[in-house]
Amino acid sequence: MIHIGSKTYELVIDHKSGWNYEVFRERFSEVLERYDYIVGDWGYNQLRLRGFFKENNQKVTKESSIAFLQDYLNEYCNFGCAYFIIEKVASKNPAVPEAEPEISEA
Repeated sequence: MIHIGSKTYELVIDHKSGWNYEVFRERFSEVLERYDYIVGDWGYNQLRLRGFFKENNQKVTKESSIAFLQDYLNEYCNFGCAYFIIEKVASKNPAVPEAEPEISEA
């Protein structure tokens, strides 16, 4: 589990070891808390973050739906880049302090 800001996330995909907690924490903005998924992709040694909604979310548009992810990766990311996807999970304790990520290998 990854705790940042007031939300808890779970690492869903770590393609080509794109996940780096320290860089993510530096780049993270509270604006991203509204999204169900956060995708981080690497280009020119810089991490770029983008939020996506679940398909059934009231705020979803075609480009902000997680169903658009493959198109986003193909059209806006460097070919073959490292990337990760984290998904917001329901927090049992909304006052969880920010901490180092607890990522278990499955």
